[in-house]
Formats: sequence, structure tokens, C-alpha cells
Amino acid sequence: MKLIFASTQVFLLIFGLLPRITHAEDPVNLVVFLSDDLGRLDTSIHGSVDAKTPTMERLAADGMVFENAYVASPSCCPNRYSFLTGLMPARHGAHPNHTKPKEGTKYLTTLLKEMGYRVASFGKVGHGRMHFPGGDHFSFQPEDMHENVIPYFEKNDIEGPVCLLVGDRRPHVSWSVESTYDPDEVTLPSFLIDTPETREHWARYLTDVSGMDTEMGLIYDFAKEKFGSNFIFLFTSDHGGQWPRGKWNLYDYGARVPMIVVWPGHIEPGTRTDAMTSWVDLLPTLIDAAGRDVPWEIDGKSFKPVLLGESDQHRDRIFTTHTGDAAMNIFPIRSVRIGKYKYIHNLCPDAYHTNHSDRYRKDGAGAYWNSWDAAAKQDPEAAGIVERYYKREEFEFFDLEKDPLELNNLAGNPEYAGKMEELKQELATWAKAQGDELQPHREPYSVREPIPVFENGGKAPKGKGKGRVKSKNKGGSE
Repeated sequence: MKLIFASTQVFLLIFGLLPRITHAEDPVNLVVFLSDDLGRLDTSIHGSVDAKTPTMERLAADGMVFENAYVASPSCCPNRYSFLTGLMPARHGAHPNHTKPKEGTKYLTTLLKEMGYRVASFGKVGHGRMHFPGGDHFSFQPEDMHENVIPYFEKNDIEGPVCLLVGDRRPHVSWSVESTYDPDEVTLPSFLIDTPETREHWARYLTDVSGMDTEMGLIYDFAKEKFGSNFIFLFTSDHGGQWPRGKWNLYDYGARVPMIVVWPGHIEPGTRTDAMTSWVDLLPTLIDAAGRDVPWEIDGKSFKPVLLGESDQHRDRIFTTHTGDAAMNIFPIRSVRIGKYKYIHNLCPDAYHTNHSDRYRKDGAGAYWNSWDAAAKQDPEAAGIVERYYKREEFEFFDLEKDPLELNNLAGNPEYAGKMEELKQELATWAKAQGDELQPHREPYSVREPIPVFENGGKAPKGKGKGRVKSKNKGGSE
């Protein structure tokens, strides 16, 4: 009987009829593709009537779309460190943008290295040109990453599983000069002021969204050819686009991002889930899929059961944080979402909310702001949009089912007082457990003084934005 079974097995192997048996014990290859500054609603898979993102549609057909994927922080540096460490910003220490984690912070990529993975990073994965621990190869070309990815694997005989991390800088500013979209035909979000300048910049933004999507298609095709069916492909974005209410904001337009996961033979194709996830969960999930748990304490947790269809829930609450970005944005915010309700605490309500867009006003970034100022002088509705951008109430509370764009603040509505207090206490308890000092990283810009004007390459005006608040973060503030 043993000889008969052995002969049959050899026959089947020769004719390729046992792929599941031969690959069942092979470690799964991991591919992560990150977009930079892409809002969830600015994709075809989440309702945009304009954005051309066919690769996302392919991924959605092949895998699982997450409706409620959130970042840890809507700023590149703190959020990407959260991805690499599985820790929220207050715990890894790089809370303001352009800072460094605390000494001794552990990286999850080192665990992949211990598991025998070749960890290769192309484009923008860590913040800036960062060599993170556990990485075997780094290439920092920010676009057309396939030009380096494919030759790398052709020239290197790599044994064992691969963790391929690819980050496209698009649609981060500055946006492409040449647009493939007609500015007169695009549909602007309702919270933007409709001017020719806004439309021009929006068309250029969408051009970069489509460019990123095309590049992702090349990487996806490569993964399928290289790894067959033995891979996980995860796509997401580090936060919303550099638009009002997007990047540097805790509204969903800034903190809720597109995410799709493909895992042939494991994830049912063409599925969607409402499970809430955070960026701190991404690498723990991939490590779990590869067969190991994280052996130290982190904030992230695996959502592998969601991928396998064993659960339709993951987190019952989502916390997001933002502190600031050098001298441009000094407006710390914290938030919590539970169910359909979102509570936001603006820690410095007596300060202006500003950022690179309205202060720099660069072509391909925030130059449209000049047209907004002109519109605000003539149109009360436009004036209201500008006013709500610069000035925020201390507390904001939203029903995301009734008000998905978070335009109707319910904080003063007595009908929601009890629920708001519940979320307020949840956020305060969590912040204390995190060791979050709840402080701005610099002196904010008071609303009792004129809005600051920046010169000399974006440095703070003389006497403004100085005096960094004392913090335990050893990474500095710039």
C-alpha cells in the first residue's frame, strides 16, 4: 500500500495536481503597497465618480475591501512609525511630524527578519529616506518603483519568504503639472470652495491618484508572477490628502483610508467588511498570517480572523491622534470613534488651525488658497468654510451615519450629551494609559493675534511658534 501511495503521489506531483500540498507548508510571501496622502473617498472603490483607479477595482474583485480602516495619526512620520512598530504615537514617541521614536523602540520588521523573511523596501515606506531595523534592502526612488523591484529579484537568488514593502509618494504634493483630468468636469467635495484654481489643483491631485494606481498594478502583476498564489497583497494609504479636513485632521476625510487585502485561497474574492482596523494592526496581522505572534506588548492586534471570514468585527473603538507639524501646524487633536459616533477633542481651541497648504500656497499644493480668500470676501458661504477651517470648537461630536462628512457638530445638542460624555471619558482614560501628555509641541498661534505669515522657506515668523512645550520625547520637534 505504501508503494502504491508513493507512486501515485509522484505521478500527481509530476502533472502538477498537488499545488496545495506542495505549498501548504511554504511561508506566505507578504507584499504591502502604500500610497501617500490619499483620501478614502477619492477612490473609485469608495464612491468617487471621477477618480480612475482600476487597479483598486482589480484588488477589490480579488480580495477584501475594508470600509472602516483608520490611521493612527494623519501625518506621515507618526503614522508610518506606528505601522513599523505596532504602537500608537504617544508610545513610540514620534508624535509630531518629522520627529524620531523613543530610544529602545522595537520594530516589527526585525521579527520578520528573525522568521527568515527577506525584507525589501522600495520608495517611501518609512518616513523620508529611512533605513528601518530589519530591512535587507532599501531603494528610495519615489515613483516607478517597479523599475527597481523587478531587477532586484532578477539579480538576487533569494531563498525563503519575502516581505516586499513598496511606497509610492503620490498623491503627495506637489501634484503633477500635466493633468489627465478636465478641471471643468471634476466633482469637488462639498466642503471645498469651488473656484477655477481649486478645480485645477483637484484635477492634478486626481492625476497623481491614477498614476499611483497604475504603478500599483505593475507591482501586483509582478507579485502574481513571482509568487504564484502564495502571497498576501495589502494596499492602503498613510492618511487623507493635503486638503482642508484631510491631512493633519481627525475628521474621517483625514483619518479613514482605503484598504484592500488579497490572499488567494484564503480570502473570499469580492468581499467587503465593516470591521474597524487601525494602522497599528497591519504588521501584526501579516506576522500572524505568517505563523507567529508578536512576543512583546504593542497596541496593534491581528485581524486575520476577519480575512479568513471567521469574524466580521475587529475593534469596537478607534483612537486617532495628531499633535502637529513643525511650525506649519500647531494644533493638537485627539479622537475616539465607537460605533457610529465620533468624539473629537481640539486641545488648543484658542489657536488657529493652519498647515502647509494655507501657509505655503505653493503651485501644485495650496496655491488655490488665494482664490479662497477672494471668494470669502464676496460669498458668505465661502467665508464660513474658511472660518471653520481656521477656528475649531474645543469639542466636536458627530453621528457618522447621518453626517458622514462630519459637518454638523452635535457637541452642544443636549440629546447627545450622555453619549458624548461616555466617549469623552473613554478618550481621557485611553490617553492616560498611553502616557499622552496632551500638549502642543510648540507654542500655538493664538486667535487673538493675526494669522502668521511664513517667510524664509517656511520658518516660523519671528517670535511665533517658538518655545517647544516640555516633553519626554527625545526625538526633538523638527
